[in-house]
Amino acid sequence: MSILASAQPSNKCPTEQLETVNVTAPSRAWGLTCPCVAWLWFRVAKTTKKKPAASRKPKKVVPELRASIRPLRWVMKWVFRAGLAVVALVLLAVLFYSVVNPPTTPYIMSEARRLDGVDRVWVPIEEVSPFMARSVVAAEDANFCNHWGFDMAAIRAALNEGSGRGASTISQQVVKNAYLWQGRSWTRKALEALMTPLVEAFWSKRRILEVYLNVAEFDEGVFGVEAAARHYFGVGPENLSALQAARLAAILPDPKGRSASKPSAQVRRRTKAIISGAATIRADGRAACFEH
Repeated sequence: MSILASAQPSNKCPTEQLETVNVTAPSRAWGLTCPCVAWLWFRVAKTTKKKPAASRKPKKVVPELRASIRPLRWVMKWVFRAGLAVVALVLLAVLFYSVVNPPTTPYIMSEARRLDGVDRVWVPIEEVSPFMARSVVAAEDANFCNHWGFDMAAIRAALNEGSGRGASTISQQVVKNAYLWQGRSWTRKALEALMTPLVEAFWSKRRILEVYLNVAEFDEGVFGVEAAARHYFGVGPENLSALQAARLAAILPDPKGRSASKPSAQVRRRTKAIISGAATIRADGRAACFEH
């Protein structure tokens, strides 16, 4: 009976049993330690109770924060879409005028309303005297063939000399005349700075000069080289001489205040400088990008 009583299970796992384990007898060691391991596992499982998954509280989102995020996301989404739409429209406008002659410009339309009509006829650059093309480049942008829309040397010189000196290239003037409005404003300058590299990228230099010659103002209500040649000299643009072309180029900075047919002393001095400059850019190759 004493042997059977000692074999009955106990609620306690006396450590003395672990001390009597003979490590050289694996079978006896397992028989003694197994009840102790089971007893320890039962006690640990009983004392550590896991919370059911249903009782776990989800993270709360502050209602005020959620309400403030939704309108901001909506605004940012539509601002992004509007920006993409503007970029797409600008690209389409630049590509369109690279192959289609501008029928008019914002400034020409405003002058036509004010004067009840303007004098303007589009003419291809092939039908314009080479003297005229070289004179305009020499007068307005001598490095026209050497830059990508902005003449950095001219900009630095303008900054050093003050605001009285202009530094706009022919490419910039084409963007302003063909797409934008007259007058000085930071908005127009910003748009001009964004669009000029696009025009340089998608238009040839010859195309840029062709558009410029056909949208530039030469007198009140007189736009384009064809109308200017007949208005001042009674000839077609293909028959302009070097002197006549230089005089037309000399009045471009102030077409309403200067005259090519009745030049002032200032216009005469400017004309001589332009004739010399036109010969120079032809000789040193700075006219190669727009001449065939």
